[in-house]
Amino acid sequence: MNGKNSIELLQQRIQAARRQIPCDLLLKKGRVVNVFSGEILEQDVAVHQGVIVGVGQGYAGLEEVDIQGRFIAPGMIDGHMHVESTMLLPSRLAAALLAHGTTAIVSDPHEIANVMGLDGIRFMLRESDSLPLDLFFMAPSCVPATALETSGASLDQDALASLKGEPRILGLAEMMNYPGVLRGDETVLAKLELFKGSVIDGHAPSLTGRDLQAYCAAGVQSDHETSDLREAEEKLRAGMVILIREGTSAKNLEALAPLVNRRNSRRFCLVTDDLHPEDLLEKGHLDPVLRKAVHSGLDPLTALQMVTLNPAEFFRLRDRGAVAPGYRADLVVMENLETFAVRRVYKDGRLVAEDGTLCFALKKSEEESLPSWPVRIPPLRAETFRIRKESPKARVIDVIPGQILTRERLEDVLSVDGWVVSDIHKDVLKLMVLERHQGTGRIGRGLVHGFGLQKGALASSVAHDSHNLIAVGVEDLDLRTAVDEVRRLGGGLVAAEAGRVLASVPLAIGGLMSKAPLESLGHQLKALSLAAKSLGCILTEPFMALSFLSLPVIPELKLTDRGLVDVRTFHHVPLFV
Repeated sequence: MNGKNSIELLQQRIQAARRQIPCDLLLKKGRVVNVFSGEILEQDVAVHQGVIVGVGQGYAGLEEVDIQGRFIAPGMIDGHMHVESTMLLPSRLAAALLAHGTTAIVSDPHEIANVMGLDGIRFMLRESDSLPLDLFFMAPSCVPATALETSGASLDQDALASLKGEPRILGLAEMMNYPGVLRGDETVLAKLELFKGSVIDGHAPSLTGRDLQAYCAAGVQSDHETSDLREAEEKLRAGMVILIREGTSAKNLEALAPLVNRRNSRRFCLVTDDLHPEDLLEKGHLDPVLRKAVHSGLDPLTALQMVTLNPAEFFRLRDRGAVAPGYRADLVVMENLETFAVRRVYKDGRLVAEDGTLCFALKKSEEESLPSWPVRIPPLRAETFRIRKESPKARVIDVIPGQILTRERLEDVLSVDGWVVSDIHKDVLKLMVLERHQGTGRIGRGLVHGFGLQKGALASSVAHDSHNLIAVGVEDLDLRTAVDEVRRLGGGLVAAEAGRVLASVPLAIGGLMSKAPLESLGHQLKALSLAAKSLGCILTEPFMALSFLSLPVIPELKLTDRGLVDVRTFHHVPLFV
């Protein structure tokens, strides 16, 4: 659009705002949520050319809609979400989120970047282009997250520089390598310098004291890994924006809500981080988070600020996040501010969803453009899953339900003829991570407590952040069966028992995402969940929990293809003590 046309459009907006011409769309008799003043006012909302031009009375519209006293709020923004964790293509995710009132998300594509590098990020940009939902990205700062695992790709400063000019790249994604920051590692600091002046997200679980001060002094501005009230308070005082996470595996809202008050609420956002498709299908996106926030004691308007104006301002999306003149007409019509039931969703002044039903045709992905990534695992042998007993006691990863944090525990291990076997009575099971990108045959072997399996095995190509193949099980035969099926599928989730596959979910796109729509994927995952429960699994989301057991930046103890990692020291440690 040339300058002259732009001026003409601006002139028309001004005329519509001054009521000299009718606006395109008028939402009448609504109760407008003003996130600036904290008021709820009975007003009409005038929209012209996809932009709000007036909030008040006396406007006329070419199209007029009676809102019947319902609440008109800004479209919701998730300030930290991993698209890949939903297992949906961006186009299919957009359809699901819009129905729940989300009109923009900020995503860190480091999952697919760890598998496919820049090609994976550019695929996500192409696949999310021209959607009726704004999908912004942050440039992945840590691919791989550490040198303690093997990834499929690596992104250095030069690679990140090639992304900086992309209009939908807003800044530098979560800086997980905080030890590198604190050590003054030049390769790490070069990335921070590259994005100096932009938004820089943090990732610093349990970081306190002088180390936290140094981390912030390096330019990091936010954190979404805070799970403790005292920790959150310290980070708030250090100037960080706290992204309160309420996703599928990590739920921090109830613990952190007491810290939020009228004086500091603008320094908080509500985000989902990692959201499982079943939760998205059955519960929603940010709308259930809002309900929980109010239930946890937050004022409804404060909660709404935390999913609208606050993330918009933090990520410098200055044209959205409010119902006010000059802002994009990204609007949500809600029944009330208790259930936050979404009735209508407008994107750029266009009705895109009504009562959970989309009002547009979903963009179709070109099959030939969907990237695949083979699972490169050498042929499995009988001894692949064996663990030789080296001493009576071993380090065991202890799963904490509802958290991605783990504990280290020491346990006496069960063995037969000098080989460790899973102990179902103590719920100590074999855990394996197999390198799947380069075909090295490297395997990390460990033990885990908290799954409750009485038989069978679970395997997955989703294993944060490098996404090697991870498996937990009772019998070696079932571990082999499950891993073989993941390889055959070219990536996926598998439950196996007695040498046969019980259920599976193919994830053909990088071993991370499905080609299926949400409803179909939900059915597949439901069958998989039932299969896991039939094996005795006690976790609500076993595959989500499994996927985080290889993430070597979240304390305390994790397993990668290179072995056990004590995240407190960022060093490998032996299995036996």
